[in-house]
Amino acid sequence: MKVILDNNIVFAIMQPQSSASYLFWTARNIEWLAPNFLWVELKEYEDICLAKSGMSKQEFEMLLQDVKLKIKSISLEAYKRKLNRALILTSDPDDVPYLALALVKNATIWSNDKEYTKQSTVRVCTTKELIEWLLKGVV
Repeated sequence: MKVILDNNIVFAIMQPQSSASYLFWTARNIEWLAPNFLWVELKEYEDICLAKSGMSKQEFEMLLQDVKLKIKSISLEAYKRKLNRALILTSDPDDVPYLALALVKNATIWSNDKEYTKQSTVRVCTTKELIEWLLKGVV
């Protein structure tokens, strides 16, 4: 199964005690994907992530390197042909690249952002739903 990680999920993964982090590290048979600009966003919010995680900067950087190794970063070039289609699906411009990438890769988006639920073209799961899928063996 291909799963695109929304930025809010990656921020949660960077908190080692979170359920998102646990799912990310233990789920099998999932190919994790994200638009490559996600790492720029994460850097912008690094201080907030550090404060919430309780980690030192060095611990955070080490974890980030491990997280990056598990996530396949996808360039804009790979999904730009679906941006116009994705624009139609949402009123939130921040969601457009994730939706376009999902359309190209035929993937599910993992996000706790309610805005995604206003469309029905792309499959979206919350952390709770992903836990349920894993427990049922759907993934």
